[in-house]
Amino acid sequence: MVAASTVSAPRVVVVGGGVIGISCAYYLARGGARVVVLERERLGAGASWGNAGTATPGHPPLNRPGRVAQGIRQMLDPTSPLYVHPSWNPALWRWLIGFARYCTQEHVERAVGIMAPLGMQSLALFDQLIVEERIECEYRREGYYDVCATEAGLGEARHEASLIAPHGYKPETLDRDELVRREPALGPHAIGAVFHPEASSMDPARFLEQLARAAERRGVELREGVEVTSVLIEGGRATGVALAGGGIERADAVVLATGPLGLELARRLGTRIPVQPGKGYHRDIPIGPNGAPHLRIACVLNEASVFCLPMETVVRFAGTMEFSGANRVMRRPRLEQLTRAGRLYFPKIGTARPVSEWCGLRPMSVDGLPIVGPLPGVEGVSVATGHGMLGLTLAPVTGQMIANHVLATGKARLEGLSPGRFG
Repeated sequence: MVAASTVSAPRVVVVGGGVIGISCAYYLARGGARVVVLERERLGAGASWGNAGTATPGHPPLNRPGRVAQGIRQMLDPTSPLYVHPSWNPALWRWLIGFARYCTQEHVERAVGIMAPLGMQSLALFDQLIVEERIECEYRREGYYDVCATEAGLGEARHEASLIAPHGYKPETLDRDELVRREPALGPHAIGAVFHPEASSMDPARFLEQLARAAERRGVELREGVEVTSVLIEGGRATGVALAGGGIERADAVVLATGPLGLELARRLGTRIPVQPGKGYHRDIPIGPNGAPHLRIACVLNEASVFCLPMETVVRFAGTMEFSGANRVMRRPRLEQLTRAGRLYFPKIGTARPVSEWCGLRPMSVDGLPIVGPLPGVEGVSVATGHGMLGLTLAPVTGQMIANHVLATGKARLEGLSPGRFG
């Protein structure tokens, strides 16, 4: 929280201009703070610009029973949903060992108990933002289908549905006939699905851009191409940040929303943030006779872990999980896996060339839960990272939680998300 003497109009520096950082800035400004966002590249340069564009709350973390065995089978196959690039990366291998420790049913149930209510709140905040700020981003509150091609996949989808149902979610199991009636573009491989009505979809780049403009209207200063090298501490409290080139940005509070990069800033302050970059990809296929079909609403192809997002003129095929370090190397087999998975479920996809291909790095926490809240042992520094594949989903509620904590204006709801939980 900010010092008492600055409560009337505290100055807050947010480090990172992705959807999490911009959401934090927006809600801080909405609460009366003077905010500057410092982004070392351009806004949305990480995973925020080209992600799957779906807000899908309530689902279990990546850490699940059986995930390790499944990962071992897939990890060296460059065309599998999960791929670990063979290399000597001690930090990644330590992270993977830690990840395995959380792959228990007890942890899954605990995580769902934390995440499900936050997801519901985030959806409500999306609805509010879209209306109040007049954000035009193809926002649709129509749910999505978890489409399955195997009985094992359908069984897993039903199990996940059973975990979130007690928390106010209303998933619906569909047999093949009902599924194809609702989405005629699906082919014979689809045997059934679970429909999740509590979800929305949007163009993520347009959402980020317009939320940034809304933040500016509330007084937020957005600065791109500015690298932060350290957090300044005096008397055990943050007083600002140091910039590459020797500059200083003074502040009463600092929020580190750097995704999977820049976590060295927190480590220097004595807190280990166990996050690894998990690379995701997209391919946008134009809609048309030789391209993608006209999908009615978004869906995820269960066994392939590929999201299909219908947009104005394209269908975005997005997903996969690649652990290969902090790089943006686009591996062709990963991109081709998206198209191959799409054709398995939607056999009428043609040979039209993609109009966009992209990869981005998602911040994957070791226990599958976001890392949000104050750094222990130092006043005035908060972290908002580790959202994994749910960065867009949880961006509004994360921004609200950070603002409530920093400004002491409401219940922060940070239980179970503390950066200090890893020791």
